[in-house]
Amino acid sequence: MTGPVLALAGGVGGAKLAWGLAQILAPEELVIVVNTGDDATFHGLHVSPDVDTVMYTLAGLANPETGWGVAGDSSQVLEMLARYGAETWFQLGDRDLALHIRRTELLGQGKTLSLATQELSRSLGIEHAIVPMTDDAVRTVVNTEEGEMPFQVYFVKHRCVPRVRSVTFAGAGEAGVSPGFDRALNEAGALVFCPSNLYLSIDPILSIPGVRRRIASFQGPRVAVSPIVGGEAVKGPLAKMMTELGREATCTAVARHYVGLCDVLVIDEADGASAAEIEALGIRADVTPTVMHGPEDRIKLAQRVRELVGY
Repeated sequence: MTGPVLALAGGVGGAKLAWGLAQILAPEELVIVVNTGDDATFHGLHVSPDVDTVMYTLAGLANPETGWGVAGDSSQVLEMLARYGAETWFQLGDRDLALHIRRTELLGQGKTLSLATQELSRSLGIEHAIVPMTDDAVRTVVNTEEGEMPFQVYFVKHRCVPRVRSVTFAGAGEAGVSPGFDRALNEAGALVFCPSNLYLSIDPILSIPGVRRRIASFQGPRVAVSPIVGGEAVKGPLAKMMTELGREATCTAVARHYVGLCDVLVIDEADGASAAEIEALGIRADVTPTVMHGPEDRIKLAQRVRELVGY
């Protein structure tokens, strides 16, 4: 195969598979493009939660309890901010804050989010390319029964409780793909959808003009890993959202979401009985363990994905 593997990722599940792929593919063989629809400003700082989760995971710094944030972090700054009357519902650890301070400095110097991410990744000793989906502002907005909410307000402040009616991506229509994403779409030999939330992590990437069309016409093998196992999301609100949006929380529904965009859907052994339904949609179903409890599981799944794309 010529060209690297292009992995599209967001959230903890996406970061775990990205880590697994980074263990078995050389830096020149992998480009990880990350959702930035979750980005927001807190305490004057630019926070990129999905990018940060991928960076911390690849750097070996991620909190193993949550999958996000820095392991062993403290929250003294947040505690003092609360004393000063600031809203502190969005958790930012003391060591985590250093990343957001530095990113905000770099952006303030006129660097793009891509260049800032590259510099921050290198500072953490990461050799594989971590690329934001865009350098423009695209913000995920969740329309709920309680009104429209910025993603972080829905996800963190309200803990995903309000019923979801729709999800939109403010600014997407005017956004362009980042230079690294554009290059990867042109040069990649294979494409992988990591097991990320369809509506909150993958759809923001697909919302950028031209991306869906380019993936639909992508000439290399395209593999997606289902984030739904046995009718439940491995992590996060995806199953709840699917139900509220009128879809079944099944890997078959995941396959429908990817029709025209992927050739193979990797599903867990718990969903093996759904293989025929998926293949009736024109997508090959590959049954293998997909729940990543620890590093060995991540590597095994990554190895299976590599086999499926023929790398």
